[in-house]
Amino acid sequence: MLHENTRSFSYYPDKIDLNIHHRPVGFSDLIALGFVKLLRFFADTFFAKRYGHRAIVLETVAAVPGMVGGMLQHMKCLRRMCDDGGWIRTLLDEAENERMHLMTFIKIAKPNWFERFLILIVQGIFFNCFFLLYLISPKTAHRVVGYFEEEAVKSYSAYLYEIDNGNHSNVPAPKIAIEYWHLEPTATLRDVVIAVRADEANHRDVNHGFADELR
Repeated sequence: MLHENTRSFSYYPDKIDLNIHHRPVGFSDLIALGFVKLLRFFADTFFAKRYGHRAIVLETVAAVPGMVGGMLQHMKCLRRMCDDGGWIRTLLDEAENERMHLMTFIKIAKPNWFERFLILIVQGIFFNCFFLLYLISPKTAHRVVGYFEEEAVKSYSAYLYEIDNGNHSNVPAPKIAIEYWHLEPTATLRDVVIAVRADEANHRDVNHGFADELR
């Protein structure tokens, strides 16, 4: 099954559904949801409303699943000598898209030395845990990403709310964001957040779709 490119919704942010939630079906879904809620608790506790810095740390984590999933799907197809149905390209596009989110927010919220150190620790732990999870249960792994992206949509909606209420400066969009999302030259942080939120909603739907197929 060939899935949409992970950047597609950025051009049509008004078409996304911000309220989609996959109701857990079975034990593995409950495990996936509980794990993501635990991560959300730590993120809320540590970053509070420092959404730019939250984005930097979390996007380094969000870029891991697509790369891990794409690599393991690639190896599976080599072993089985079969077609991937578009999964590999979709997952690698997702990883690249999340990396571009990181590159964008680095320009907006400069990470300090402690956050850079935290990124090293969190990414190292998460990569190995997700790699093992994908080997054991790809369905659960994709469900984790689906729930993770649900939370990302909520976080970026909250970020947008803070911008609209003047609690965060609506600074000009970085050049890298304008070029990547084909934004207007006068685009601002608000436009960037809307584009990123649309990407996350797309990743949410794609990964829940993958999990449903594997179920």
